[in-house]
Amino acid sequence: MKIKISGSGLYLPPKIERSEDIAHLIDRSVEWIHEKSGVFERRVSEIDVDKMGAIAGKEALNDGPPPDLIINASGVPRQTIPDTSTFYQKEMGFEGIPSYSIHCTCLSFITALHTASSLIQSNSYDRILIISADRGTVGRNYNEPESASLLGDGAAAVLLEPSSNDEDSELLYHTMSTWPSGSNLTEVRGGGTRKHPQDPNTTKEDNLFSMDGPAIYKIARKQVYRILLETLKETGLKRESIDWVIPHQASGKAVEAYISAGGFNKEQVLETVSKFGNCVAASVPMTLAMAIEDGRVKRGDLLMLIGTGAGLSAACSLIRY
Repeated sequence: MKIKISGSGLYLPPKIERSEDIAHLIDRSVEWIHEKSGVFERRVSEIDVDKMGAIAGKEALNDGPPPDLIINASGVPRQTIPDTSTFYQKEMGFEGIPSYSIHCTCLSFITALHTASSLIQSNSYDRILIISADRGTVGRNYNEPESASLLGDGAAAVLLEPSSNDEDSELLYHTMSTWPSGSNLTEVRGGGTRKHPQDPNTTKEDNLFSMDGPAIYKIARKQVYRILLETLKETGLKRESIDWVIPHQASGKAVEAYISAGGFNKEQVLETVSKFGNCVAASVPMTLAMAIEDGRVKRGDLLMLIGTGAGLSAACSLIRY
C-alpha cells in the first residue's frame, strides 16, 4: 500500500526512575531487576495520557494542517468512556475530526498502522494521525516484582499520508495471529463487566497489571519466530535486506531474542527497553520516533515492526520508510 510516514512526534516524561528507586518497593535487588527485566531506568509521567499524546501528536503534525482522522493506538485508556482519542483532539485544540481507538494492547500501534494504511489506500482519508500514549507505571502491582519493574511511561505519534508514484515509501506486508488460549497470561481484570468497580468481589489487584512473564516468554518466543519466518517466506526477503528491526520492547530478554534466536545482527535491532522500560503500545512508535529523530532511520530504509500483545497476539509489518 502506497503510504508514507510524513511526520513523527515523541513525548518522554522528564522524571527518571532508576532501578535503585524501585528496588525497595518490590523487595528485590537492583541486580535482580536488571537480570529479569533488562530495565535500568524508566520514565514516570506526571501528566496524563491525553496531554502526553497531544504533545507527540502536535510534534508529528509540525504546524501543518489538521489531520482528517485521529486514531488512538494505546494499551490503556484515559477512562472507559468517551474514547481517549477525543481527549487528544481536545488537548490539540481541534474540533470535528473523526476520532476513535484501535485497541490491541501492546500491538495497538502496529495494527493501527495497517488499518490506517488501508483507509488511505481506499481513498477514505488523506492525513491520519496515529497516537500511542501509555502510562503503565500507574497500574503497577508491586506484589508482582517482575512486571512492576518492567513498565514505563511515554508517548509517540506518526502522521500517515499517501506516497506518490516516484516515492519508495509503502507498507509492504502485514500479518497477525491471535491465540486466545493465552488470554489469562497478561491481564488487567478490572474496569469491565467481569470485575466491575461496583462489584464487591472486585479487589484492588484486579485493577492492576498482572502478567505471567515466564509463560508468556515461552509461548511468545516460539510464535514470534514462526511469524518472522512466515514474513520472510511470503515476501522473499532475507534478514540482511532489512535495515531496522523495531520490536515491541517487552523486556530485555525479549528484544535480545531477535538476535539470539531471530538471526538478526545486533546492529539491526533497535533497543530502548533498558532506558525507558516497557511502554506498552507506545514502545514501538517511541523507538521508531527516536530513531527518526536521531537520523538512524532514513528515507528508503526497510523497517520491520514486530511484537506480541496480550491475547496472546503476534504481528509483523514491513514498511519502506
